[in-house]
Amino acid sequence: MRERLAAEPNGVLEAVAAETGVSLLAVTECLPDAFRAFAPGETAEAAMLDMADWGTVTVLVHSADLVLECKGSLPRGQFGRGFYNLAGGSPIGGHIRLDRCRTVGFVRRPFMGSADSASVVFFNGDGEAMFKVFVGRDAARQLLPDQVERFEALKARLCGAP
Repeated sequence: MRERLAAEPNGVLEAVAAETGVSLLAVTECLPDAFRAFAPGETAEAAMLDMADWGTVTVLVHSADLVLECKGSLPRGQFGRGFYNLAGGSPIGGHIRLDRCRTVGFVRRPFMGSADSASVVFFNGDGEAMFKVFVGRDAARQLLPDQVERFEALKARLCGAP
């Protein structure tokens, strides 16, 4: 799988996971080192709070039956009643079982013809994505430079990776 992803890193990782019968985390771990870094799940709240200041991002939930995307500012959240509750004021809202996050992944790679893609992936204990937060894009579909800087800084802080 490592050779396949080194040769073609721009496909849908969930499709590779389904095809090979392994978790999304296992597939992501097979990406070339330069394309991924990982932090422990205990850093999930710190990641969420940092991303709340990034501006418009895309939150994506991918299941076997659905790829749901929502663009907006990620609201600040707080824990209560067993959930990490996202405050209002954005199209993005809800209640996340953030305590179930075991790994926070930082993935930056080419994707489906796009020059660059950058996402923070929250993996549960089964190695599946709870959800992903993608760096925003401008009108020309290029990653927003200020968010890329914040993404790289957050990755360095939480993963100890450059």
